[in-house]
Amino acid sequence: MFKTPLLAAVLAALIPQAAMADGAHEGDGEASRWGLGLAVMPETKAYRDFDNKTEVWPIVTFENRWVRVFGPGLEVKLGRTGPLSYGLTVGYARDGYKAGDSPFLAGMDKRQASAWVGGRLGLQTDWASFSADWSGDASSHSKGQKLRLGVQRRFSLGDFAVTPRLTATWLDGKYVNYYYGVKADEARADRAAYTPGSTINSELALRLDYRLTPQQLLFADLGVTSLGSAIKRSPLVDRSTLPEVRLGWLYRF
Repeated sequence: MFKTPLLAAVLAALIPQAAMADGAHEGDGEASRWGLGLAVMPETKAYRDFDNKTEVWPIVTFENRWVRVFGPGLEVKLGRTGPLSYGLTVGYARDGYKAGDSPFLAGMDKRQASAWVGGRLGLQTDWASFSADWSGDASSHSKGQKLRLGVQRRFSLGDFAVTPRLTATWLDGKYVNYYYGVKADEARADRAAYTPGSTINSELALRLDYRLTPQQLLFADLGVTSLGSAIKRSPLVDRSTLPEVRLGWLYRF
């Protein structure tokens, strides 16, 4: 389903970051590259009895020497030093909930989604790509911070490609407490007050893409995230892992 035009625009880049990986550095030149498409993405969250949905979003991708649209966000490229690249990032995360998303969340204050700003380092080697992303909550809802470390490698087989990846994301105590904590005035008999600390989520995923034509690409991003202990212990949560699925089509101009 499509939301407001602004939200649709912000989330339009739900295509995985390296769905353009066969031309990962093409935007480093003077020419600009952009694309349009559609992505299907089930929304699954860890909260008890959460009303999961499957949504369809437009995709807009863009990259040139100075900027890159990636995931639900934007990177301003600051430069390269040999195999090392670095930039400033702006993103949007659909974290949080409202009380109506689950009967178990009744009586909880709404937790807002946030915009995030930060920086990114990338390291390209002959056998893998490494990345480190730090960001802080620019919306000041959680006032939290994230640090994400990742490694991936793309294997090309003609028009077909496979990219396994492994990531670890540190979430500080303010973030975890805002989204998974229970304040004293929100507690009830089956929902104890809870003030968690920081934690680390880990993800194992596989991206598949197939080039239909020189301009058209089909992709599937499949993975599972293991939730950190501070999240799993929350009385709001009833699972230890989250599946991740993104399916889509992209036309690149």
